[in-house]
Amino acid sequence: MKKLALALATTVVMAAPAMAADAEAGKGKSAMCAACHGANGISAVPMYPNLAGQKEAYLAKQLKDFKSGTRKDPVMSGMAMPLTDADIANLSAYYASIK
Repeated sequence: MKKLALALATTVVMAAPAMAADAEAGKGKSAMCAACHGANGISAVPMYPNLAGQKEAYLAKQLKDFKSGTRKDPVMSGMAMPLTDADIANLSAYYASIK
């Protein structure tokens, strides 16, 4: 019976729709990123990476790592700290959507 309950619970969790990221909301939130990473995610300064066209999961991981302190950079940690999980998802979706 325990195995059946576990299998059912796993199925329900796996079948639940993930919260969709909102690229438009990410675009609105991206103004703070534009100073270093460019208005369209293409940086004019070689030391700052281009964000446009990066994979969404990669961008989200990097922002989460900056926020948690796993990845250290005084500027990016400060920028990522106030972001919510939704902000991170939305920003990542926005930059991933740019070709």
